[in-house]
Amino acid sequence: MNLMLNTALSSFGAQVVLVTSSDENHPPESMIDGNTETFWLSTGMFPQEFIIRFPDNMKISVISIDSSNIKQLRIEKSTQEDEKFDLVAEKEFEHTEGGLQTNEIQVDSSNATQLRFLILSGYDHFVSVHRVGIQA
Repeated sequence: MNLMLNTALSSFGAQVVLVTSSDENHPPESMIDGNTETFWLSTGMFPQEFIIRFPDNMKISVISIDSSNIKQLRIEKSTQEDEKFDLVAEKEFEHTEGGLQTNEIQVDSSNATQLRFLILSGYDHFVSVHRVGIQA
């Protein structure tokens, strides 16, 4: 059975534990509240990075992300807080003028305690992440 956790990841105990830039009007927690109307906004330099930590080791097969202006994204995982990160996926997003980029990234079913998202480049100086979802 596929369990879609596209509701707020924060309600499952997930936390954004690191972010390279922050705007008080668009806090990083907005990425995991399940609402595409709220979002995290970068400050304009690349790469940008954020890490989402789960309360337990989670099985992950699909990562969905709603964003704007992201060009190149790398996703890495770790299974322990102090462990190094391993590459999960790297993807180039299509530019969507005026709308959200909605991407589902298939990953080899694996477990992760943390996911690191590295935004390597963008279509504009600023990028936004509206929602991150996980499917087991």
